[in-house]
Amino acid sequence: MSNARALLSDAQFNDVRATVLDNNPGMEPELAGRIVTGALAFVATAAANPGRSLAPSRVVDEGWHALILHTRLYTDLCTRLGRFIHHMPERPDPSRHNPVADERTITLIKALGYEIDRDLWRGPEDELVSVAASCRHSDDTGPIVIIPKPKG
Repeated sequence: MSNARALLSDAQFNDVRATVLDNNPGMEPELAGRIVTGALAFVATAAANPGRSLAPSRVVDEGWHALILHTRLYTDLCTRLGRFIHHMPERPDPSRHNPVADERTITLIKALGYEIDRDLWRGPEDELVSVAASCRHSDDTGPIVIIPKPKG
């Protein structure tokens, strides 16, 4: 089993987790860490699957937002993964929730050997926790944009 948490140093992980905590007052540090780990697994999976239509859950997206705010860290992470993963937000709309897209994404994450925290992948009517992220991604907007690592 791969460990997405290992994609960052302890200091980097703690900085990103602190961003999740700052954006979500009252959230337990353990949950914020789970969210960041889920986001790392998602980004690694998106990088490994160019052209595939992937979408994070709203809770996992919260961790992705925190990663992106650490621009140098995020750029370095994407460089190590071989592709830059752009964030293409949509306004949240529970009526557009597509459980098939979630399952496709989960399947690909698991295929890379990452563990899935099912509590972070609940539908909008049963989310584990309310998060600050005010966007959602669906596969009807096309795949997450993946830019190959420049050569040279």
